[in-house]
Amino acid sequence: MDRVDLIPPPADSATPAAPAPGAGATGPGAGAAGPDAVASRADALAAAPLLNCLLREVAEQRSGDGVRQVYRLPSGRLLRVRGTRRPAEPEVHADGAWHRLDHRGLVDLAGTELRHRTGLTNPDLPAEMLDSRDAVAALLAARARATPPEDPYLRSEQSLLTGHPHHPAPKTRGGGPPGGWLPYAPEAYARFPLVLLGLREDTVVEDGDTAVLDALGEAPPGYRLLPAHPWQLDLVRTALAPAFADGRLVRLGATDFDAWPTAAVRTLYAPGRDLFLKVSLDVRITNDVRRLWRHDLLGLRRTDAAVTEAFETFGSSGAAGAAGAAGGAVPAAWLSDRGYRTAGFAFEELAVVVRDGLRAHVTPGATPLLAAGLVEGFEGSPLAGAADPELWWEAYLRAVVPPALAAFADHGVVLEAHLQNTLVAVDAAGLPVQALFRDAEGVKLLPDVGRAAGWERLVYCLVVNHLTEVAAALAEHHPGLDPWPAVRRELARHDLPEARALLTAPTLPGKTNLLLRWTAADGAAARYLPLPNPLAGG
Repeated sequence: MDRVDLIPPPADSATPAAPAPGAGATGPGAGAAGPDAVASRADALAAAPLLNCLLREVAEQRSGDGVRQVYRLPSGRLLRVRGTRRPAEPEVHADGAWHRLDHRGLVDLAGTELRHRTGLTNPDLPAEMLDSRDAVAALLAARARATPPEDPYLRSEQSLLTGHPHHPAPKTRGGGPPGGWLPYAPEAYARFPLVLLGLREDTVVEDGDTAVLDALGEAPPGYRLLPAHPWQLDLVRTALAPAFADGRLVRLGATDFDAWPTAAVRTLYAPGRDLFLKVSLDVRITNDVRRLWRHDLLGLRRTDAAVTEAFETFGSSGAAGAAGAAGGAVPAAWLSDRGYRTAGFAFEELAVVVRDGLRAHVTPGATPLLAAGLVEGFEGSPLAGAADPELWWEAYLRAVVPPALAAFADHGVVLEAHLQNTLVAVDAAGLPVQALFRDAEGVKLLPDVGRAAGWERLVYCLVVNHLTEVAAALAEHHPGLDPWPAVRRELARHDLPEARALLTAPTLPGKTNLLLRWTAADGAAARYLPLPNPLAGG
């Protein structure tokens, strides 16, 4: 049997409780305890998504008592955990007893079991898992010295200490030392000015509406303005040295305003300008190196135009054709990626996408919040404080589900409607009144992808990644709530055949991020395994 380092059980065989992964993660003083407490919290925060992956993708549940669940792993060993939404306190059975695993031990266990499952080895992914845990520890320490933003929207964007709940290394930052990336980390409440470059006019490549970039400063004659992320400039310094040497690029200082990194890390928001900019970062974050790839940029305007048309139709009809439903329509909005500018000699490295701001789209008087932030938790979250959780959840579903279904049914647009690409605006009482979607790069169009594949992707993004997580968080904050009858009612309101079939389908598609990374699949690939469908049989 492969060796896994074990922590022997205490003499009384009782396992001490570890801190809940999400507990207090964004509250006042988070991370202010000593180094041992920070290390323990970092282990718990990093273990939860890795356990979610391991249990979903390679384990078989054997038993459970409502407190601990026991799983059989590919090697035949037994693993047990406490909790379900954010599993904690992993223990492996060996020599007739249960032994606690710290995060490093869990990484070793995952590697052993993945070798049994796939027959493959992968030295890179374990290093990413460990880097992700160390990044969490650095973020906890940084947050102890920082002040969260007062703006609830920015607070929600910068709340994701756990991050993707089903990824083995959601917080990896490319393996670099924290000093290189912490100043730009949303989870550390970062804000910083952008570097302004002058790009010689004969090297400019752009498409769409990028005029707002020219208002960020003043370029010398013969040059156009190009903002840049300071971290990206540091990452590609060597590659750009010839362009600075021969004058194709010149440094013009920095913006006179700060930009705030959002949950995506490389998408920045300047509140004073109400401007979003998406840039390249030559760093692997979750499954991808976060560069703006040439093929995505070349297709950007076509994709964005299709989504914009879908939302204009939804807004003007109030019902959305084949996916429409009875009852008053809730407004929805698309934050358009309306153009990009870059350098012909560094097309991907220096690309900047201009995205719509919030003010022209958000319902007057409402406050936009990141859906992923609602799941993670932050001070003032309306999900945690909902006075009537059933009413809140029905309003949430009425805001989020119809526009995503209408875009698919009436326009062949497959939104990447997962937690990080969805904003939900709430009124003064915290009740959801609008959904806003973003990121044309993740959108798929029919028939570029087949209808069945497009629907599978939408179900994964909208239902598995998004609604399932919000439902679980809501039920955790409001014990006794069953969130699934409301989801069934919302889907049943729509005339889309696929939506109705979903109500009786035995399974839902779950993306296999752990196996994708272990087998070194392309970051844009998606492989799914069947998960029990909580919508069925209700």
